[in-house]
Parts: sequence; structure tokens; C-alpha cells
Amino acid sequence: MSGKKSLNGNTILLLITIALFAALYAGGCIAYSHKGFTHLQTFLNILITNAGLICVACGLTIVMLTAGIDISVGALIAMDCMLLAVGMRSGISAVVMVLVVLAIGVVFGMFQGFMVGYLEIQPFIVTMAGMFFCRGMTAVICTEQVSITEQSSPLFYAWANTKIRLPFGSYINSKGVEVIPYIRPSVVIALLVLAFTFFMLRFTKLGRTFYAIGGNATSAAMMGLNVKKTKMRAYMLSSILCSIGAICYCLNTMAGSVSQALGLEMDAISSAVIGGTLLTGGVGNVIGSFFGVLINGTISSIVKTNGKLASSWPNILTAALLFVFIVIQSLFALVRRMKSR
Repeated sequence: MSGKKSLNGNTILLLITIALFAALYAGGCIAYSHKGFTHLQTFLNILITNAGLICVACGLTIVMLTAGIDISVGALIAMDCMLLAVGMRSGISAVVMVLVVLAIGVVFGMFQGFMVGYLEIQPFIVTMAGMFFCRGMTAVICTEQVSITEQSSPLFYAWANTKIRLPFGSYINSKGVEVIPYIRPSVVIALLVLAFTFFMLRFTKLGRTFYAIGGNATSAAMMGLNVKKTKMRAYMLSSILCSIGAICYCLNTMAGSVSQALGLEMDAISSAVIGGTLLTGGVGNVIGSFFGVLINGTISSIVKTNGKLASSWPNILTAALLFVFIVIQSLFALVRRMKSR
């Protein structure tokens, strides 16, 4: 019975998130149709801009399902981007650097997962230390902004500038030129990560174990589930997906910088929470997190399209939405407790 209640609550939270995104995007289309907000490319640009964040939000969702948290993801992205930029500037192949970044994600996640799962140190403390380490290492690698150019890496430059054109949604712009909508390879990568995470959480034993541990770790251990090993795997997956997100992020920015991805961990956490993932664990899904990313992206797009609003408004509106969804989650939790009595 408790599983059914959790499923219903999760579904309601997901529907609220989807409805909110639809309302926000429809509002943008109505208010700024004269500025091209109704064009398909506007929506695709949100996906392109937030491809890295989609990957990170998937990883954060996994960790949060186990009642954990990972605030090191933004700093890890900065370190990965700096490694990619400096490595390719030094003449190292883009393929080699991508593999190095993925390997770092595995090792970094394994270390943090071991600290959280086996040593039972608070996730916030472990990942905060990881955040400081990655930010520090980014500055050790290079203190300046390093750009990735066609000269430094023709292959990576080609990846970043590839346009995957869609066979629908074309339109004529104000200059009488036909514009064919397109996405970047980073969007394809992000959607594949989303599909993989959804399948893993929905249809595999590991995914069900994440939910079980987040719901009640003690009960999960009594059922014979390896809580420590599973928590370590959650943080490993989070860091691996974060490193994939770093590659997508770097494909968009084509640079490495010490100040890169500042606050991105908060964007990922807020996207997951707005998407219906409970901070207490055990409830949530990556589809909701995906729509949470779209909501944040739509707010930013509306503010940019307006042109008169301060750049701080997306953060203010996201904070307000985050507060509202935390209150809604608390009400759901209160109702469940009252019904279980």
C-alpha cells in the first residue's frame, strides 16, 4: 500500500511540474510571439543551452533518491572543462581528453561514494570537500580562461559546431530567409543520458534499490540489500553523468575557466526538487528533473527575450518555485503520515 501511495504522490508532483512548464512556455509564446518565442528553435535553444545541466540533474536525482546530496558537481564540471581546454591546447587528442575526463568522473565518484557509503560521513560534508578540491585543482591546472579553437582541436571544434537539422519546424525570418531548426550533438548526448537513467531507475534492480534505500535504509538492509555498496554506486553514477555533462557544457562554451559553472549544483538540485524528487529520498524520477531543467531554462529565456529585466530575476523566480515545491512536498509527506496512522 505504501508503494502505491508513493507512486500516486510522485505522479501528482510530476503532473504539477509538467503543467507549470506548459503554462510558463505558453505565457512566453503569448507575450513574446513578436520576438520569435513561438519558433521551434527557441525551445531547441533551451535544450542546447542546458544540455550539460540535464546530465547533472539526472545524476543528482539518483543521489537524492538515496536521501543524499552532491554539491561538488559544479566544481567538477569546471575542473573537467579546464582539463579539456588545457589538454587540447597542449596538443592532446580530443578523444583522449574525453576519456580522461570520464575516468576522473569514475574515480572521483568512487572516492566520494566510499566516504559516504562505507565510512558513513555526511554527504554534505564529503561533497563540500569535493567541491573545494575541484575548484582548487581547476586553479592549479590554469588560472586563466583557456579557449578551445579550431587550431587547438579541429575534432572538438567540429563536434561543437555540428548542426543536426530537423525535417520540420522551419520558418521564414524577418529577412525573408528560411531558418531550419537544429540541435547540437550535446543535446543528443543529454537525451541519451536521460533515457539511460530513466530505464535504469525504472526497470533494473539497482534502480529499485536506490528507491528502497532512500525510502528506509534500515528496512532495505533487513531485506538483504547492500546499502553501503549501493550508496557508493549512486555517487559514482552522479560523478560519471556529471563528467558527461561537463563534455556537453564544454561543447557549448568551448572554454575552461576557474569561475565556470558557479552555482550549477544549485540549478541541478532545484531542477530535481521542482521535478518532484523528495529531499528526504525514496521519491522522484528523471522525467520530472528534465522538466525542472526546462522550467529553469524557460524562465531564463523569457528574461533574456524581455531584455529589460535584470539578469538576477531567473535566480529569484527559481528560488520562489523551489520554496513552493518544498512546501508541496512537505504537505504530501504530512498527508502520508496521517493516513499511515
